[in-house]
Amino acid sequence: MTHPTHSTTGSRGKGFPDSSADDSRTVTGKRRIAFAVHTDGDRLPAVATLLRSLALTNPGVCEDVVVLHPGLPDSSFDALRARHPRIVPRRAEGRGDVLRLEGYDTVVALTPSMVVLGDLGELLRMRHGVGAVRQSLDGGAAGERWAVLPDGLLVVQRADVDDALAARFADTGDGSGGDGGDGGLDAALGEVLVPVDARYDFLTRRLHGDTPVPAQVAVLRFTGPFDEPGYGPAAEARRRFEMSDEEFRAAYRAVPGAKHPDLLAHLALPLLRARPSLDLARTVADGYRRQGRYDDAVDVLAPVLGDRLDAPRCQETLGLCLMALSRYEEAEARLLLAAASPDVAPRAFAQLARLAWILGRDEDAHAYAREGLEADPTDAGCHAWFVRTRPGTGPEPPGAARPAEQLAHVALFAEDRENAGDRVLPEAVRLCFGPDTGPRRWYPQPVHRLVDEAALEELNARSGVIVGGGGLFLPDTSPNGNSHWQWNIPDDVLARITAPLAVFAVGYNVFDGQLYRRARFAESLRALVERSAFFGLRNHGSIERVRDLLPAGLRDRVRYQPCPTTVARHLVPGWTDPARRSDTVLVNCAYDRAGLRFGHDYGHFLGQMAHALKELRGRADVRYAAHMPDDERFVPDLRREHGIALPVEQLYDLSNDAIRDLYARARLVIGMRGHAGMIPFGCGTPILSLVSHPKLAYFLSDIGHPEWGLSVHDRWLGPRLAERAGAILDAHPAAVTEVHGAQELLWETTRSNIGELREIFGQA
Repeated sequence: MTHPTHSTTGSRGKGFPDSSADDSRTVTGKRRIAFAVHTDGDRLPAVATLLRSLALTNPGVCEDVVVLHPGLPDSSFDALRARHPRIVPRRAEGRGDVLRLEGYDTVVALTPSMVVLGDLGELLRMRHGVGAVRQSLDGGAAGERWAVLPDGLLVVQRADVDDALAARFADTGDGSGGDGGDGGLDAALGEVLVPVDARYDFLTRRLHGDTPVPAQVAVLRFTGPFDEPGYGPAAEARRRFEMSDEEFRAAYRAVPGAKHPDLLAHLALPLLRARPSLDLARTVADGYRRQGRYDDAVDVLAPVLGDRLDAPRCQETLGLCLMALSRYEEAEARLLLAAASPDVAPRAFAQLARLAWILGRDEDAHAYAREGLEADPTDAGCHAWFVRTRPGTGPEPPGAARPAEQLAHVALFAEDRENAGDRVLPEAVRLCFGPDTGPRRWYPQPVHRLVDEAALEELNARSGVIVGGGGLFLPDTSPNGNSHWQWNIPDDVLARITAPLAVFAVGYNVFDGQLYRRARFAESLRALVERSAFFGLRNHGSIERVRDLLPAGLRDRVRYQPCPTTVARHLVPGWTDPARRSDTVLVNCAYDRAGLRFGHDYGHFLGQMAHALKELRGRADVRYAAHMPDDERFVPDLRREHGIALPVEQLYDLSNDAIRDLYARARLVIGMRGHAGMIPFGCGTPILSLVSHPKLAYFLSDIGHPEWGLSVHDRWLGPRLAERAGAILDAHPAAVTEVHGAQELLWETTRSNIGELREIFGQA
């Protein structure tokens, strides 16, 4: 079975001053979507009305708006830029250039004669062909003719348009008029034409005699003047979006539904400057916080909020942002103000417990968690911190060796029902240095805890400090203002580490489109590389991204150290490959940062997975492997939408040995999480990766098997996944041999690096 190859084109990064959005769509296959409108100078006011209608009816959508024009000066678009943060002017010969827009995978072409009245989600989810509405040419007469009109809505999938089709389109339908009859545009589009419901390109000529606009209309297109007599309801529908900029901003703020943070910040900030209000300040600050713009959130909210006791949610938001900037004393004060409200108290006390734990104040953290449970005995966050900080759970367990005989391990140590991969990984790192992974040999330093003077003294007392592994180069999860990645260490403290320091199998884990405050991170990264005796990243993709942030003199110090979970067969004492495997295929999906993973394609992904799993269930026991409770969302979604029920293996409740055993005995693992690929691979099990994050593609490239990965955005994901999975099951012994062979290369690198590190730590 063969399917068309889907390709994507790299695109420019987006962001704000001192920020950038990492754009890895060429790695993950994530679609880049744009709206496009062709205009001249006279129709720019109509384009402004179109933009307002789009924002007010689809408040959670903020894609590029490409304005095609015949050569207008750049200043012509300033008014549009005030209304939308992603205006992209491009000179074009005509409207037909929407079929040739470079840098985008899907283009929704609108016209200045349109207004948007409803949800456009269905158009954004289209994946094939060129969508258009076939319109009546005869106004309902008997024997009427139907055709695609040249100035109508188009939904273009660039992968389905070649130069010949674009030329035919331009020849037949790129004029400003014409009716497209006699098979014109229909013939030009041919088999790629995908009919779209008329509600997405509803013509006002159907509303003569002041007929009301039907409620289901999503896009209304005017076929005459906007104020033409006899079309009063249509004109009134459009007039709703003819407003001043200030009225537009206020209307966007008031519109119900989730709002896109870029659009929210762009439109709400001018209102806040003109008339400061606490409610609006919190709205803007929440948007900034979701983007990781914590300093901007503080600048917006703090001056308006003050020490008010009647705004606990605002105090909570401000406290969280201050904590993300490592302004801990101020954050604690704000969260205490928030905790005075019974409605907010449980959440605020959970955050206070986390803050106290970050600062090494376990007794205070335990007390805060207890207060939160007194406010709400069912609060999960407070319960987790109450258990985590109870007496006897500190970092110095009984039976430890003398500090000089230990290695310090800085890592994310998952607990309870947290991510199974984050529990397997720290043990795998330690196994690289011997079979004893417990407290006698190792001193644990949780990566998110502040390295203060006391912690620095503990680290320096050890024979070496290992930071790793995991995707610690990440701006969120537990943000801090000291390093802007996951290790919470100020530069001046880092400079005073005297024990040998090794960064081991760390990954650059930034998602597609995720904002990263590069300046502070780059400074802290440079200090880390300079201080490290060994600096190893877990894939070459991470190596390239990190080297780009370093001065030339430090780049060669960044080297390759695979994730140790990928060589588990060589590390786990007494390991034996299973004599017999179960007839099981394990499937895993990830839902953290789902918007960044799936974009507009989650429904498509679910449908394609249903297609593949239906085929696989005929030849294997297909089960779901959940690394954490949130992963289980896939199971009810699949059952609800496609009637497929899967049994669940809850890996987050298993021991590390049980996790490895489950993966080792499976015949195939299809995983979206990084460690849903690396752990089974390390156990010798064939894998297929569902790529929604660059790190999966980086790993497959390193082992020379990019064909083991499929983008979650792949238009043919279902049949391709079924085909590749079937091929592995048909030739399973050969597939296992390929895994073992690829693993040997990783083990060779790891073994060499371990030998070097033993000398660094005085263990040779």
